[in-house]
Amino acid sequence: MMTGMLGMVMWLMMGLMLLGLATGGIAWGRRRLKGRSSSPQARHEGETAEEVLRRRYAAGEIDHDEYLRRQHDLTETEH
Repeated sequence: MMTGMLGMVMWLMMGLMLLGLATGGIAWGRRRLKGRSSSPQARHEGETAEEVLRRRYAAGEIDHDEYLRRQHDLTETEH
């Protein structure tokens, strides 16, 4: 009797682990797809153009010359 009960408990635990892995995999996949759908150049809420430019330069998306050129373009259009 004990062996039958122990086997049932083991199957239940294995089923719960598989359910947890499946749920975690789905959550992980949704997170990756959600992050991929927004463009890397998209503005964060409330971020100014200069802040976006600084963030992109800091992240290495643009080089120093490109940063200076765009900074000049931004300051030139403000006046």
